[in-house]
Amino acid sequence: MQQIFFTMYETDKRIVVTLDAGGTHFRFNAIRGNQSIVETIEYPSEAQNLDKCLGNLVKGFEEVMKKLPEKPVAISFAFPGPADYPNGIFPTRLTNFPAFEDGVALGPFLERKFKLPVFINNDADLFTYGEALAGVLPEVNAKLKKMGSVKQYHNLIGFILGTGFGIGITSHEQMYIGDNCCSEIYCTPHKQEPDLIVEEGVSQRAVLYNYRMLAADPQKDAYTDSLDVFRIAEGELIGDQKAAQLAFARFGEVAGYAIAQAVCMLDGIIVLGGGLSKSHKYYMPALLKELRAQMTTRGGAQVARVPSYVYNLEDEAEFKTFVKGEQREIPIYGTKETVLCDTQKRLGVAVSHIGTSVATTTGAYCYALHNLK
Repeated sequence: MQQIFFTMYETDKRIVVTLDAGGTHFRFNAIRGNQSIVETIEYPSEAQNLDKCLGNLVKGFEEVMKKLPEKPVAISFAFPGPADYPNGIFPTRLTNFPAFEDGVALGPFLERKFKLPVFINNDADLFTYGEALAGVLPEVNAKLKKMGSVKQYHNLIGFILGTGFGIGITSHEQMYIGDNCCSEIYCTPHKQEPDLIVEEGVSQRAVLYNYRMLAADPQKDAYTDSLDVFRIAEGELIGDQKAAQLAFARFGEVAGYAIAQAVCMLDGIIVLGGGLSKSHKYYMPALLKELRAQMTTRGGAQVARVPSYVYNLEDEAEFKTFVKGEQREIPIYGTKETVLCDTQKRLGVAVSHIGTSVATTTGAYCYALHNLK
């Protein structure tokens, strides 16, 4: 699974200005035909000071627009934190943006400043939307079709594994937002410590916490980044290698339990993004074990934890089995005709191949154009 598929808007000539908004930096760009057309421009986010924060937003967008061959049709981007996204309003204080303490009508502010439509959405939602339109979902469907399968997928569930734990849903090329813009997974229960939110077990800080709890390493409290734990697991950094690998396995178990809850209800292909997605070889076995677990009824019957079998689409052998399925000819009653049907209920879990940032930016671009029609 290496080829990138841009199935929507790849030939569209309209330009949309985008932003990668973080708690420390703003990174501005512009997209046309699903491709970046300018060098990224970066400014500090100035998250503590509202005047400086909004000033840098305006400067960044202005600089990008000066480099464009024509006027953009919209501004579209992801912003961290809870919000009234359809109206572009952040009514409460954001963890990473103390300057938004009294609430900020960010969308209306930018619309008045630039006289353009402004679309702001949750990062996990846009990541999933980008992967559904131009990433994992069309890639999987193209391979299924090429290999003669009648199966096609129309639903994608995206999970961001990084600083926090986020979820996004796209169904039939429509991004699910929710009535309160509050479709979340971070606050569901932690499998091993149900009084804790799951994000305490599925995040960069969780990997670091796991390592400190498990490692016989005199330097373990000196590490401040989950990347250090990954490097120890890889043997690139001196430390307790086995404990580092177990730290990711524990992460995978907790993540798999939470993801199983969501997949049971939403029934779609799973895509993983975020900084920790790159460590999947260490946590994927534990994650899959949860997704493939068995439960029982009071009568003792075995029931699959997830009704559809979940394949690891990053494993070549599993992907081939996933594609094959169980195709049967089903007779049409009263005739000699049959129809071909794939009877195996199955899903797959994959890691983003186009990258979280590209998927999110692509999602922002496509969302703007979709809503301008």
